[in-house]
Amino acid sequence: TGSTLRHLGLSRALPVVWVAAVVGLFALLGARERSASGVRATRATLAVVGKGVDAYRADHEGACPKEVADLRAKGYLDFDPKDAWGRPLRLLCPGFANPRRYDLMSDGPDGSFGGLDRVE
Repeated sequence: TGSTLRHLGLSRALPVVWVAAVVGLFALLGARERSASGVRATRATLAVVGKGVDAYRADHEGACPKEVADLRAKGYLDFDPKDAWGRPLRLLCPGFANPRRYDLMSDGPDGSFGGLDRVE
């Protein structure tokens, strides 16, 4: 194969191709890890906000706040509840899956409501 590459004049290009392939692989893995870390961070935020919603409901006879931002305004959270992509979280009360509870979610990286990459 070395003589074939040399005959075609590609023997000097082969290291460049290998370097480009390795750089491309690292870029792909880095993008995948950034997305995964965003999902992990959003799930952690959802867990904390869920505890705030539970505390609010316990204090208000099972009623849900109108929106997630109300939790901070009423003192149930000490941070602005946003997902890893900077968008507000969604609170649906009553929830679709369990009408006695609520659904708390993020629209995910693409930001479309109900998309396949939402984080619950």
